[in-house]
Amino acid sequence: MIGLLRALQTTFAAMARKPFTVQYPIEKRPISHRTRGFPVLFWDPDVEEPFCVGCHRCERACPTQCMTVTMKDNPLSKEGKSKRRKIVDEFFIDYGRCMRCNICVEVCPFEAIALDNTWASIEGSRYDRFDLVKDLDDLLALSRSGRFDPFEGTSAKKKVKEKVPVASGDPPSEEAAA
Repeated sequence: MIGLLRALQTTFAAMARKPFTVQYPIEKRPISHRTRGFPVLFWDPDVEEPFCVGCHRCERACPTQCMTVTMKDNPLSKEGKSKRRKIVDEFFIDYGRCMRCNICVEVCPFEAIALDNTWASIEGSRYDRFDLVKDLDDLLALSRSGRFDPFEGTSAKKKVKEKVPVASGDPPSEEAAA
């Protein structure tokens, strides 16, 4: 009898609550900052090349083997415009197989990859599963557009230091010397 009364109490409490309904395509709930989306690559606007050097660490660490990476010699390195000797040539991620585990982000020594937590990443349903395979241009598109901050949420070693102009007669500050 007590079980029946508790069940009725739960039912009546649910009936008294205000419904929480969202008209999905029109209005969307806010996404938590901790939500894991799908991997994206970062673009270096200073050198006009991706941060990824094609070291294959993310590919080897991926438990679902959803990544394919190839690298090539960097033509800008031969000209002296870039410090990176190798850059990524091809990078494919099958979002249909990706389980958003964040291992690829953790093993990347260059912090060239991150998980995107925007609605564009989460609403990735397609009618054809081959449309879920993203190539290098697709993975760099968000970073190139400026809608995704590559240094948000990354460690301090990757953050760009502020470039403060120093007058010619002033001694450099302690922060600039470090």
